[in-house]
Amino acid sequence: MTILTLVRHGETDWNRDGRIQGSTDIPLNDTGRQQARDAGRALREVIDADAATVVASSDLLRAAETADLIAAELGADEPRRYRGLRERAYGDAEGMTAVDFRTRWGDWYTAEVPGAETWDDLRGRALETLRRVVQDARRTTSPAAPALVVVAHGALIREVIRHATGGELPVPGERLPNGSAHTFLMERDRVQLLSYVAATV
Repeated sequence: MTILTLVRHGETDWNRDGRIQGSTDIPLNDTGRQQARDAGRALREVIDADAATVVASSDLLRAAETADLIAAELGADEPRRYRGLRERAYGDAEGMTAVDFRTRWGDWYTAEVPGAETWDDLRGRALETLRRVVQDARRTTSPAAPALVVVAHGALIREVIRHATGGELPVPGERLPNGSAHTFLMERDRVQLLSYVAATV
């Protein structure tokens, strides 16, 4: 049994401008770096000071830098990177604004975008990678259970939340803010949502 906190990376210029990033490697902006530090300080208040804290992330710049800043706030070792935690690849939609996306392809969740990863594939990749992250963290901290913080991306985290709640959350019109933290209990193949943070679009 492992408590896992999934954190959405801090803001980038493309987030600020409403552009779809996907697998495009965009760095944090100054607002995003502050969000990452704030997330680390908030986690420091809720993670047991005696816990063996492990931080991991996607290997994309925006998640990796967020994880580095959080690890520094928590006094944790250098985060391990996982390609499998990358954001959904949006194919031809990457770099477009959300408004242009809707005009061209319609609904976000039913649109068929050339070159885009399917939602089912994203969910499968996310869960498989998170199980590996948990196993690696448990080996690192054995026999103690780790306090595990993983920095990833909005669509990936949404799919984990949807899996854990049978599709009930997040509700339509909610978004996961940059720097927000979402807590899960992971036990073998079971994923339970303990808390999440969302904002109205």
